[in-house]
Amino acid sequence: MSNQIVSQTKKNMDEALDFMQNELRKFKTGRAQSALVEDILVEYYGTKTPLKQIATISVPEPAMIAISPFDKNSMKDIEKAISESKLNLTASNDGQIIRIKIPPLTEERRQELAQVLNQKVEEVKVSIRSSREETMKKLKDMENAKQISEDEKFKIKEDLDKLVEEYNKKIEDIRKTKEEEIMTV
Repeated sequence: MSNQIVSQTKKNMDEALDFMQNELRKFKTGRAQSALVEDILVEYYGTKTPLKQIATISVPEPAMIAISPFDKNSMKDIEKAISESKLNLTASNDGQIIRIKIPPLTEERRQELAQVLNQKVEEVKVSIRSSREETMKKLKDMENAKQISEDEKFKIKEDLDKLVEEYNKKIEDIRKTKEEEIMTV
């Protein structure tokens, strides 16, 4: 019983951690990353389609993203979607490939990104704590219903506390790595 409760909470924490990692991949850090543009929605034959579904995205240089559309007729639509995105990127089209040069970040922009990073980290930590609190509430209800003993409740609580500590350490490690990437010129 206790293993099920802890494993469900661990699953919720894994989902929160995965969400954070996916969000951080989209951070513009002055280095080219395909994740930066792959979810841009492009008007493709009347349907909003993620760029990654209609083109091959590669990173030939540290400061450049190359986009090779499967259908060359969609190049103008891809360029338009990139320029209208909130990423402030400029695309150049040579008829075969769309290239996006990633400009270096200013010190001010690096500081802003570090603040956003810390906000995202705090959101995930809140999610982790919420998962723990939900589980603790379930445990209290189970104890009141005589489904588990007080000793079992405390044992599960110890396991949960260790789990929260483990996930907070993982989150901090990810934050430090991403912050170094952001602040490196």
